[in-house]
Amino acid sequence: MTQRGRATRPTGPTGRPRRTDGPRGGDRAGAPRGGDLAARRNRLREVIEPVVQGAGYDLEDLSVSRAGRRHVVRVIVDADGGINLDAVADVSRAVSAALDAAEEAGGDLVAGEYQLEVSSPGVDRPLTLPRHWRRNLGRLVKVTTRAGAGLPGPRGEQPAGDRQVTGRVVAADEERVVLETDSGRAEHPYAELGPGRVQVEFSRLDEAGEDTDDTDDIDDIDDIDDEDDVEDEER
Repeated sequence: MTQRGRATRPTGPTGRPRRTDGPRGGDRAGAPRGGDLAARRNRLREVIEPVVQGAGYDLEDLSVSRAGRRHVVRVIVDADGGINLDAVADVSRAVSAALDAAEEAGGDLVAGEYQLEVSSPGVDRPLTLPRHWRRNLGRLVKVTTRAGAGLPGPRGEQPAGDRQVTGRVVAADEERVVLETDSGRAEHPYAELGPGRVQVEFSRLDEAGEDTDDTDDIDDIDDIDDEDDVEDEER
């Protein structure tokens, strides 16, 4: 779901939204100056995260990137059981209102015009936290086990090196995940695992039909102009 930042109703000759509320970005009192995107991102998180959590969801990622003459603020949200289109739309409106209120109170959070995009995680996002693994029960996942991080063998030896494991997630809690592999089930503490990657299974997609992960295309509602290359993304 895409929202436009600030007063954007009038448009310029190219159809781009333009500001009508005074000087751009860093010229306003209290606005972040220079290229300090990291500080700007932290300030955005201070405003956005309480809104997302208050709605009952987790803020999975927040990034600020440059798209031509404007910025793009991307917000990724999720919850146990997933998040549907209506929920994403509600969160998008709440976040947009919170950003407007924060700017009215303390100046620009993002220098110049910006575009807000709110969506759910795609299947390609890495599994890095216990809740990510829990939310992918039943999925086939590929993950690297780190050398020296696993449990000692029967003679006390440590694993010789990193190795890739592919298995189905059959259980996950706050400490470890259980994977079903061709060799059987094995427990892996998160400390010994790298980021997990969900594997696309075409047979499961055929069974799910059109209902599969329909929120992944939400942020395509308002496409960035083709000539604007997205660059300088900070996460």
